[in-house]
Amino acid sequence: MATVEEIDIDSGMESQEGSQSMDDISEKKEKRQPEIEESEDDEPDETLAERLWGLTEMFPEPLRNATYAAYINTQLGMKCAYGFSRSAMWIIFSTSIILFAPVIFEVERAQMEEMQKNQQKQLLLGPNSAISGGVPPPIMPPMPQQRS
Repeated sequence: MATVEEIDIDSGMESQEGSQSMDDISEKKEKRQPEIEESEDDEPDETLAERLWGLTEMFPEPLRNATYAAYINTQLGMKCAYGFSRSAMWIIFSTSIILFAPVIFEVERAQMEEMQKNQQKQLLLGPNSAISGGVPPPIMPPMPQQRS
């Protein structure tokens, strides 16, 4: 345990009788220092867990019980929310794949058929047929409008 020692502090009265040299002051400080270090080594070191456990004794029992219950309920709620979100995501994604996969495959198949038809048309009619789009250009110029 730490002990309390009285330290003589120079009030200025002593300096009138005779001044102390700096060597005397430093010797006193050196003598006091080991005593302080020894007293600190006597105390056992506490771990962080021991310190926190000691702090719990400061609070009343109902408050500690309520805090513990809030912690447990929060932990349980987070576990339940995590489990529910996993199940919900599985249901949503698996259902969307089952519902939309046939539509996606059918659209892709229709695009492939259209591309094959365009390719056959290009081979049969020549390279300019794909550019024109199958619409023949007008042969005759438009009729002039009559003025009345």
